[in-house]
Amino acid sequence: MPADPLHRAAKPQRSTTSPPPSGSGASAIEVRRSARRRRTVSAYREGDRTVVLIPARMSEAEEQRWVTVMLDKLAAQESKRVLGDTELSERAERLSAQYFEGRARPSSIRWVTNQNTRWGSCTPSEGSIRLSHRLQGMPEYVVDYVLLHELAHLLVPGHGPRFWRLLEAYPRTERARGYLEGVVAADRLPRMPATGDE
Repeated sequence: MPADPLHRAAKPQRSTTSPPPSGSGASAIEVRRSARRRRTVSAYREGDRTVVLIPARMSEAEEQRWVTVMLDKLAAQESKRVLGDTELSERAERLSAQYFEGRARPSSIRWVTNQNTRWGSCTPSEGSIRLSHRLQGMPEYVVDYVLLHELAHLLVPGHGPRFWRLLEAYPRTERARGYLEGVVAADRLPRMPATGDE
């Protein structure tokens, strides 16, 4: 959600900063309460911080609920942006530095439209990584997981214990795998035939 310049400039009545819920993508959440704000809640990213603007009268429970709602909304908006190949390369570089000490260095990363049964693929001998276009629009943590999975193949070609130990460093591995499994399962569900009254 874009920041409202009027609220940004207004002096908050109370501001608190806390660590984010696991996997929110931000390093901290700052809640700013304002007596001038009556009903609306908004949020925006400011570097690696998420700022949530709420009315001063809200209870702590309402604050927690709205922080969760706004984090989900921001994540949904961000996941709709399609990363270009250059952005994928930059993201892979950051992920490699964060989780693999920068040791995984692909020569190329790109989106492809010919992978319908795999989320990604890697050719370690060439250092090339390809991600299925079907990932576009999925949550960032899912794309990050697939990128990390393929980056790990640059270090360990197979799927043995060493490979999975590398991926254990990423805290959202299980959640991302569950998400992808859910997508696959949903694709296998029988489609309801269209009726004439739709």
